[in-house]
Amino acid sequence: MTQNADKRRATIIVFFILFLLVCLWGLAAQQNWINGQLLGSPYGIYHSAVIGLTQGQLVFDTWITFYETIMGLVIGSGLGIILGLGLWFYPKLSQVGEQFSVILNSIPKIALGPLIIIWFGSDTTSKIWLSAISSFAVAMISACAVAREIDSDLMNLFRSFKASNAQVFRKLIIPSSVPWIFSIIRINVGFSLIGAVVGEYISSNNGLGHEIFVAGSLFDLNTVWLGVIVLTVMASLVTWCIQYIEKRVVKWKA
Repeated sequence: MTQNADKRRATIIVFFILFLLVCLWGLAAQQNWINGQLLGSPYGIYHSAVIGLTQGQLVFDTWITFYETIMGLVIGSGLGIILGLGLWFYPKLSQVGEQFSVILNSIPKIALGPLIIIWFGSDTTSKIWLSAISSFAVAMISACAVAREIDSDLMNLFRSFKASNAQVFRKLIIPSSVPWIFSIIRINVGFSLIGAVVGEYISSNNGLGHEIFVAGSLFDLNTVWLGVIVLTVMASLVTWCIQYIEKRVVKWKA
């Protein structure tokens, strides 16, 4: 109970600080202490949000980016985790796979954007694959490390009972990896979102990334801020949903 109370208190403090900063920002823009055209203003952001919601474009762009992010997260993290854990059966190959993932992770994803769009087109498919690539390497690296760092005493205990590799993997590796898997997925929310937005920046007619790019080109800073806020809220909500599922699945973690 104390831990939950501390979390609630921290959340309230964070929201209070954000509210105070927004109020100071709005006051500074209203009193011309700052250049509202150059830095934007809370009222201008609100006005842009009303227009976007009334026309329906904001909702549509948010849905497109959300769909691309979730699909990329599922595909990239899923493949990375499955391959990373599966390589436990092949220790020597695991080292090769992990090094390959490190190299892939070091490549700036924005550099792969034009290639992915040329290969898969400019529709949502290319954004999903770019989002998946952005999360795949991190998932595979982490899964390989988790499988390799399983408690050696537990491993020896299973071996002493003549457990097969399949039994060890099913009854030890996977259950022990579940908390780490959720941590990997939470981390990859941001990477998947970045991949989707980068793809929308490069070539897209829809999505929050496209909206931010167009607004920036027109020096519409309020719409840019609106897109950034919606992306932040989206990532936070997805992360909180994953944490909620984790608490229900990994009840013994606490």
